Amino acid sequence: FSGPFTDVVTTNLKLRNPSDRKVCFKVKTTAPRRYCVRPNSGIIDPGSSVIVSVMLQPFDYDPNEKSKHKFMVQTIYAPPNISDMEAVWKEAKPDELMDSKLRCVFEMPNENDKLNDIDASKPAPVLNTSKQDGPMPKPHSVSLNDTETRKLVEECKRLQAEIMKLTDENRHLRDEGLRLRKVAHSDKSGSPTALALRDNGSNCLPSLLVVIAAIFIGFFLGKFIV
Repeated sequence: FSGPFTDVVTTNLKLRNPSDRKVCFKVKTTAPRRYCVRPNSGIIDPGSSVIVSVMLQPFDYDPNEKSKHKFMVQTIYAPPNISDMEAVWKEAKPDELMDSKLRCVFEMPNENDKLNDIDASKPAPVLNTSKQDGPMPKPHSVSLNDTETRKLVEECKRLQAEIMKLTDENRHLRDEGLRLRKVAHSDKSGSPTALALRDNGSNCLPSLLVVIAAIFIGFFLGKFIV
């Protein structure tokens, strides 16, 4: 029996019948008030086994006191017709009885086992991640970063609005250039006015390229900031 003995301690006893006949068994102890045995008697079929639970009641354990508790398992071949188990044991002859004696041993867990149980029952320590990963950023620096982010977002929106305005102006200039080109092509005389209109149409192209470049720059800047 393994302590501590502040609660009921149970040990199982396995009885096996190796013969080809039924066997009656009975479990006895020198300290019946200290133990509860279930079952304490019964019949085992040939080649079968049974588990007997021996329950030790709580008591004040003294390691200096040697255990004098003993158990004895008595067995006898069962008669052909069993009607009264008590009569079988009363009428049994001494040479028909077989017995096995067992001595009780009490053991307390080692100190190392106690320490292991205590350590296992303790919750795992919580690691201070702020110390390991470095100091946490101050609230002032966090709010400052947020302010800068908002300014950048507002600036991006302003640039996008300007880009849309330039896009509209570019569309207007492109339409105007197309109209002037049509007038120039329709002018077959090749007058100085037609030449001037061609020059104006060609001068619109650099402005168009500048506006398109601004659109792409604003698009990628907006993607990066957002």
